[in-house]
Amino acid sequence: MSNESIWYQVGVALRRILGLDKLGGSGKNQRPSQSTSQRPKKPQATLKPAPKPSAKPSAGAGGRASGGYDESPGQYGAGATRDVQASELRGAKLEYAPSMDGDPDPGEIVWTWVPYVENDGRGKDRPVLIIGRIDATTVFGCYVSSKYHRDFISIGSGDWDSQGRESFVSPERILRVTHAGMRREGATIARERFTEAVRGVLEYHGMK
Repeated sequence: MSNESIWYQVGVALRRILGLDKLGGSGKNQRPSQSTSQRPKKPQATLKPAPKPSAKPSAGAGGRASGGYDESPGQYGAGATRDVQASELRGAKLEYAPSMDGDPDPGEIVWTWVPYVENDGRGKDRPVLIIGRIDATTVFGCYVSSKYHRDFISIGSGDWDSQGRESFVSPERILRVTHAGMRREGATIARERFTEAVRGVLEYHGMK
């Protein structure tokens, strides 16, 4: 046996004794490889879907408008209360004819939506004195206020004001009020008060 063979056999024996033959040829401790399938995965962030914007409230069957306020009769549509030219009073039937039948009639104070003079969509539910009739379902009116302004016409006090204050008619604006646009009847005024109010409105517009 050659010297090389002897030394080879000696080396094999020593490796077996020392256990180096189980560690591979390099003699260095090697970490067991870890497959990608065995490696712990990093937790992935869960993305929540963005909240959808809530729909704007719209007017429903009960007349509930956006913002939670009830629409007022006379505010929208064909029955909306609106301004008309004072010239339309010429030849109109401006006669005292109250009748508490659920419809607006001359001589009555009713509540309806009155748009602001700016006509920008804003307005207010307020009392209106009906001064004449246009047709079977439409009347002329002038809004009523508890505050006096220049040229306003006093109609005294009555049941239309819960505090019993003196009320005044504005002669400047002539309103078209429909039966459908009236919220409720309030009260009637005395004939003489009605006559004075109509006369004052006509004089304001130079018709008398």
